[in-house]
Amino acid sequence: MSLLTAPTLAHYLVLGAILFAISMAGIFLNRKNVIIILMAIELMLLAVNLNFIAFSHYLDDMAGQVFVFFILTVAAAEAAIGLAILVLLFRNAGTIDVDDLGDLKG
Repeated sequence: MSLLTAPTLAHYLVLGAILFAISMAGIFLNRKNVIIILMAIELMLLAVNLNFIAFSHYLDDMAGQVFVFFILTVAAAEAAIGLAILVLLFRNAGTIDVDDLGDLKG
């Protein structure tokens, strides 16, 4: 009997839940740095994508994989726009610290 078995759906769901929990902890514990907040949001989207792929594989349905492509497209656009906004904020304010950026409120 082999010690290595094929991963089941529960394995993938637990891994997705762990990734999602790490990203939530990254958002709530680190509210100072905008880059880390954006990285935590990206990790959250990847956890959701892992669940979509796992359910798609185990249900033999391609719809989950199609959703993953749409989510990855939105995540890439969000990352590009978010980094562009951060560059502009750093040029204007000289910092990307969230507390210092509160002065920009109108």
